[in-house]
Amino acid sequence: MAPQTSAPIVLDPTGADHHGELEQLRGRGPAARVDVLGVTAWSITDPALLKKLLTSPDVSKDARAHWPDFQEVIQTWPLALWVGVTNMFTAYGSDHRRLRRMIAPAFSARRMADLTGVVETIVTAVLDDLDALPAGETIDLREHLAYPLPIAVIGHLMGVPAGQRADFRSVVDGVFDTTRTSDEQAANTARLYEALDRLIASKRAEPSDDMTSLLIAARDEEGDGCGLSDAELRDTLLLMISAGYETTVNVIDQAISLLLAHPEQLGRIRAGHADWNDVVEETLRLEPAVKHLPMRFAVIDIKLPDGQTIAQGEAILASYAAANRHPGWHGETADTFDISRVTKEHLAFGHGVHFCLGSPLARLEIATSLRMLFSRFPHLELALPADQLQPLGSLISNGHQSLPVRLRPTTA
Repeated sequence: MAPQTSAPIVLDPTGADHHGELEQLRGRGPAARVDVLGVTAWSITDPALLKKLLTSPDVSKDARAHWPDFQEVIQTWPLALWVGVTNMFTAYGSDHRRLRRMIAPAFSARRMADLTGVVETIVTAVLDDLDALPAGETIDLREHLAYPLPIAVIGHLMGVPAGQRADFRSVVDGVFDTTRTSDEQAANTARLYEALDRLIASKRAEPSDDMTSLLIAARDEEGDGCGLSDAELRDTLLLMISAGYETTVNVIDQAISLLLAHPEQLGRIRAGHADWNDVVEETLRLEPAVKHLPMRFAVIDIKLPDGQTIAQGEAILASYAAANRHPGWHGETADTFDISRVTKEHLAFGHGVHFCLGSPLARLEIATSLRMLFSRFPHLELALPADQLQPLGSLISNGHQSLPVRLRPTTA
């Protein structure tokens, strides 16, 4: 393929037709120039190329070190927080390894086993509240199941007091909203850091057996230069709370809507021909929580297979949703929801050194909520056609504004 001469594709911040947009991106080849709220980047949609770049030392997430435009862009770009934080998400090389080692214990197999009962208890309480509603009543399951479960679980893991969780939900939702202006995002960021400072202050005053207290102790007690700086502490808490909450909300939302829109797939579960883990993996493949993840940067000039070159310092956008549906990976049925698909491989949790540490917890929450929800409400149905569900106003997050359902139709 010859080098592109066409103008960059302007990504829609509202996400109104993201499926059409993903198809348009793939139509430009394995890498396409895009405009991300005014910043030009390379969208990588070919899964093989994306995996290669995600594991290459020639690609960095450290904008300060490897993005010449950083100081200028950070002043006005609505997504400044995504490249300006100082934590594992933006770290490169030895800094990334140091930070990941400190966080990994929070997601150990033992802790995940301990959280199984916690997740089931939370889901049971949520479903008990829903069970009290009269038959035929419409309820928003994004608001009343997909939201409360992840925020409660990450709140438990991180030790976020119940009274502070609503604040975190509000500001984290804002981080993923790409329809806001720079000034609106700056105000949201200020509120976010105020919430983080309140959490740190409360845990310094009353530490307990939670990850926030452990990270604060690492910050306050390490004297060998291997601990967290003040900025790393705040931004590590930001990463764990936001990544452990918003993304799981979206996958629960998408899984429920896909099953209700495809009753034959739900029938396979009930007939024992597939299990809930199949639903989780196929949902992650078809409708990953994150469509595009900003940003990475070329450390050197990178020659692409089609003859194009990502120049040193240029931004790279990992377009996971486009790669997951690539026909070269999943064939002609790549756009089809099929829980019996033999190969459900995906990049929903990333790839390489930045692979999501919280993936076992997310899978646990999604599978548990689906199993218990459809067991409690076997006649669950959408309250409107699936194609009328409105997407979130985001080019990053992949969920719905609401998920209206009837738990027990009056005709059931």
